Amino acid sequence: MPSFRAGARDVSSGLSGVLALLHEEDRSRVEQDVAQTFTMEAPYETRFRVRWPDGSLHYLHTRGKLYRDHAGNPQRLTGVSWDVTEKELAESRLREKEEHLYFLAHHDVLTNLPNRRLLQDRMQHALAKARRSGGLAALIYFDLDRFKTINDSLGHAIGDRVLKEIASRLARQVRETDTVARLGGDEFVVILEQVEEAEKVAGVAQKLLLELTREVLVEGHRLYVTASAGISLFPTDSVDSESLMKNAETAMYRAKERGKNTCQYFTPDMNARARELLQFESGLRQALEQQQLVLHYQPQVDLMTGDLIGVEALVRWEHPERGMVPPGDFIPLAEETGLIVPIGEWVLRTACAQSRAWRQAGFSPVRMAVNISPRQFRQSDLTARVDEILRETGLEPGALELEVTEGMIMNDVEAAIATMEELGKMGVLLAIDDFGTGYSSLGYLKRFPIAGLKIDRSFVRDIPGDTNDAQIAASVIALAHNMNLRVVAEGIETADQLSFLRDKGCEHGQGYFFSPPCTAEELAARFLAA
Repeated sequence: MPSFRAGARDVSSGLSGVLALLHEEDRSRVEQDVAQTFTMEAPYETRFRVRWPDGSLHYLHTRGKLYRDHAGNPQRLTGVSWDVTEKELAESRLREKEEHLYFLAHHDVLTNLPNRRLLQDRMQHALAKARRSGGLAALIYFDLDRFKTINDSLGHAIGDRVLKEIASRLARQVRETDTVARLGGDEFVVILEQVEEAEKVAGVAQKLLLELTREVLVEGHRLYVTASAGISLFPTDSVDSESLMKNAETAMYRAKERGKNTCQYFTPDMNARARELLQFESGLRQALEQQQLVLHYQPQVDLMTGDLIGVEALVRWEHPERGMVPPGDFIPLAEETGLIVPIGEWVLRTACAQSRAWRQAGFSPVRMAVNISPRQFRQSDLTARVDEILRETGLEPGALELEVTEGMIMNDVEAAIATMEELGKMGVLLAIDDFGTGYSSLGYLKRFPIAGLKIDRSFVRDIPGDTNDAQIAASVIALAHNMNLRVVAEGIETADQLSFLRDKGCEHGQGYFFSPPCTAEELAARFLAA
């Protein structure tokens, strides 16, 4: 516990030894503290760093007092110093930990951008500033388009690298007074403060969208990312942060509906649409629970003989108020929300049970075709679920054909082939649905363990009048024959279409020319009983 004592006239010389040891960053402050002691009555107290002759750095806490004579003149300065190095270092480590914990609590770990919690604070600050100035503030909500494809095909490690690059690009393009935050997943939010004109926000959003479209190179992969953006304005669209966020998100979804890679301003009618979709989703969940879903079956026939060779199971929703809801009105929502997985499993189980029931009733066996959704196909336990359903319903695997689309299998070719091979080993048939609308190459196509191709109805609709569609249909038929694959044409509605397909050697088809989708009872009465 070092002590010091100095008279009024020799304070500088008395402290010169200590001052010589002072850390250079603390020297000026300590000298000022000592000088102020002579003009104030308060005790002298300070903390500073010194470096001992052996080179070690120490923290000293010093407390002193100035004594004066009867006339008030300074006589001596006395005090005591404590070595508080260990305490100071412990406090420093604690401060670092607290700062680190604060950072973790308020920032996204992957990108170091503000997270949802800090975003709320920044939004409150921006709105308060706009209220005081009578100006505008804006929120831009970004969601990357089809980003899941990158994660699914290249892995989350590469996906994370892409997200870090996206975060960096957004942060570089805004002002220091603005905020870029990551909400999680592939969602980002930008707060624009002190907005002069509402129309300029779209220009900022478009600039950011354009910046995101530049090529991202990760481990040899050249990737191109786009995003959809929604804009909400304070105080035009709302005066509270929660509603602004909700409105910007709603506008973002409208941008996705309009083709993605664009931005949309929020408008009041969007909330009505969002509420409608929310109610629709809730109703769809109830449809599963309350058995409102039904299957219709569309016949597949031999185009040469007219004989029934199979049926395709198609799900319908018997809504208690809307009536029969076609799949195009609810399947996309089911896919987006994940409800397609339990719905798809219900469809598969119901179709297999119906096929088994027809056989037990003595009807001639026909192939049951069931569509598999992208989410279903990506399920790690798909093969096990199919096997379980076949065992549960008693249907032979060879009586079931699962239809997958080109887009589904091209997202991750190797994983798709592995899944298809597992199903093939079970004896389940596989076909590529909507062939010609995806990205298959012949190099990949010959690796797929499939039994058939289905010509998409868009190529059948205008034949034989449309030369391009006629050539595409003929090419698919020839390709299938060269690969020893069965080919089925969808959407046959006229005798001319049937004649053209027959002439080109197409074996099987389905469409309204033969029959619309019908109930199990109707199909049995019209086709199976005969």
